[in-house]
Amino acid sequence: MNYKEMFDQELISLELKGENEVEVFRQVAEHLKELGFVNEGYLNGIIAREEKFPTGLITQHVNIALPHSDPEYIERPFVYIARLKDEVKVKQMGDSQEMKVKNLFFLGIKDPKSQVGLLQAFMELFMKEEFVTEFINEKDINKTYQLFTNNI
Repeated sequence: MNYKEMFDQELISLELKGENEVEVFRQVAEHLKELGFVNEGYLNGIIAREEKFPTGLITQHVNIALPHSDPEYIERPFVYIARLKDEVKVKQMGDSQEMKVKNLFFLGIKDPKSQVGLLQAFMELFMKEEFVTEFINEKDINKTYQLFTNNI
């Protein structure tokens, strides 16, 4: 699968406000539903899946979360980039320890076989200090879009 096609400039929020993880999920779910990327069950699906299988990752350069739901809630594949104004608490992948993140990447995957490859691609990107620095400092949606589509 060509991951570049999953990115869309309409799916980038660089100053999202949310008091907690669920509030952030709600805002992203509403936006995705309005644009036809997900169906009605997506919000509950992503909350339930995150409770069972947390997706917070502590990488060398920045903490991220990669929330995703089961494929039945996805209408069209996507990656939604959400940078928060303030950190929220999420649980870490693997051990469910609490951690804080400002950058969440919602993965809308219809074909479960693509999931592992996309997760690996994100982990590789976020191991590159130069990429992470550029992403964190970028304030422009178009440039953020270009940064991901040129590097993934």
